[in-house]
Amino acid sequence: MLKNVVIVNDFAYIQGGASKVAIDTANVLSRKGLRVLFFTGDMNLTTKKVLDKNIEIISTNQGEALRDSNKLRGIKNGLYNGKAKRQFKKVLNELNPEETIIHVHGWTKCLSSSVFKAAFNMKFKTVLTLHDYFTACPNGGFFNYKRNKICHLCPMSMKCVSTNCDSRNYGFKVFRVVRQLIQNKIVGLPRKIRYVIYLSDLQWSVLSSNFKKLLKAQKLLNPITSQPLDKKNKSNKGKYYLYVGRLSQEKGIKVFCEGFSQLGLPAVVVGDGPLLEELSKKYKTIDFVGWKNSSDIKKYMQEAKALVFPSLWYEAQPLVPIEAESVGLTCILSDKSSAKEFVKNKDYVYDGDNVECLKGVVDRFEFCYNNVRVEPRKMQDNYCKELMKFYEGCMKGQNEIW
Repeated sequence: MLKNVVIVNDFAYIQGGASKVAIDTANVLSRKGLRVLFFTGDMNLTTKKVLDKNIEIISTNQGEALRDSNKLRGIKNGLYNGKAKRQFKKVLNELNPEETIIHVHGWTKCLSSSVFKAAFNMKFKTVLTLHDYFTACPNGGFFNYKRNKICHLCPMSMKCVSTNCDSRNYGFKVFRVVRQLIQNKIVGLPRKIRYVIYLSDLQWSVLSSNFKKLLKAQKLLNPITSQPLDKKNKSNKGKYYLYVGRLSQEKGIKVFCEGFSQLGLPAVVVGDGPLLEELSKKYKTIDFVGWKNSSDIKKYMQEAKALVFPSLWYEAQPLVPIEAESVGLTCILSDKSSAKEFVKNKDYVYDGDNVECLKGVVDRFEFCYNNVRVEPRKMQDNYCKELMKFYEGCMKGQNEIW
């Protein structure tokens, strides 16, 4: 009988989409009466605010490996974090494998694949939610940052290894390749994991062949917590086009900025990332407001005309367009990511890496613009129900691929 769930994630605060889902998952399970433990590599002042008080938080307090002031230690922990493994084993020693599920969300930035090694060795049923593509691709996205294109090379082939596709330099690519070798060959993640949750059909078509011995795989949409926009705003005309997300190359932010700069239409960028300084200097007509919390993002959505999601990589199940549509905000979407699977209105999908195509679909949206609002779905309740059903199947050892 399931009594305990150990949520594993690099960060115990909302650092990105995967962390938000890990935290939301921990909270919904805790409210169901399960004992929930949250194993992490990093905490901050918001941790105890975003996680329910009944959740037990265990942190290695190491932070992101490659941000370590001691570079050699950071590289070592990034490849294989021995401290995380030892501390995780200590946690698992106090738990019964017959009553416990381990659910991993993120591990590549702080914890490393060493946490899987501990779980596999101690015979715990381990569930992995595929928020990205790190189980197959060294850079996690099947994306060539130098060419600004999706990569179709066989992961870890000689062609892959010799290709400089990293967003920084080839040295980082070498680091990622070594990390992948440890993860896949020594830890044995793809061949030893038995229970997988994937987020979109596109994602599964890319990753499914990487797993050889799965007992259970299921598509399960991430939960969202958005509330509908105030009724008084339903008839208001939006003021600007909105981008929400990390400001990095694969997210298509350069296409967004160039497109709206040429169109001369008001645009707001919410988010932080490595391209913030460069883009804010180059595109003076676009309002870069930096990182904002969930309540502030909702306010920006209330005033927006449409959300633009210009991602150039596959994504898994991006939350921003789902949250936007759930509160009634129309989405203009790149065809390169799985976002197009999750919105009702697919009228505004364009060729993602083409500025002219973005401009064309925005022109069409301008012409057709209206304020139809979509009622929010009860995704949180559905997510919890389906997740508990998935866990129960894992505990019984069911063999199903859905």
